[in-house]
Amino acid sequence: MIIFEEIKQEIMTDPMNESYTVKGIQPLFKASKDARIVIVGQAPGRKAEETHLFWNDPSGDRLREWMGISREEFYKTNRIAHLPMDFYYPGKAKTGDVPPRKGFAEKWHPCLLEEMAKIETIILIGNYAQKYYLGKRCEKNLTETVRNFEKYLPKYLPLVHPSPLNLGWLKRNPWFENDVLPVLRKIVKDCLEPDGTERRT
Repeated sequence: MIIFEEIKQEIMTDPMNESYTVKGIQPLFKASKDARIVIVGQAPGRKAEETHLFWNDPSGDRLREWMGISREEFYKTNRIAHLPMDFYYPGKAKTGDVPPRKGFAEKWHPCLLEEMAKIETIILIGNYAQKYYLGKRCEKNLTETVRNFEKYLPKYLPLVHPSPLNLGWLKRNPWFENDVLPVLRKIVKDCLEPDGTERRT
């Protein structure tokens, strides 16, 4: 874990993040040599920043429900890593939060992922994560990218954001719950199985 602490210190001393560091705000992410899954979201919200706990809001509650795991499992396991597109709360916009800063994920994700050799699936939540990791492989919009999730497996699994603001989207797209969530839950279940347990195919 020493390497991850060293990277954290590098992030905090980066001039890009100086305004946060001088206020005592630390980068919010989780990395582990034992991680099998990485969750890539947008950026921490205000509550996450204040409590220093990622996905600590109604969106997180829904995400855990989608994954089929408890809050305790979600936070305690080292099998699940969390690398948002920005490790700091970017602030409030007129509608929602300010987008993650450009260049942040490009600078810090590769060095963190390089140290997590056991990663099997990267879960891409929302447009920013999908456009960064999938690039030109994205479909014409988020809905179609998520609908065609099977073509990105097993390396990537694109998801819509679990925000309460997307309840209308979920009602209009029942295939998400029927087709995508069972795959997500199996990936999570397999990832949390003890080492040595034969995985289902």
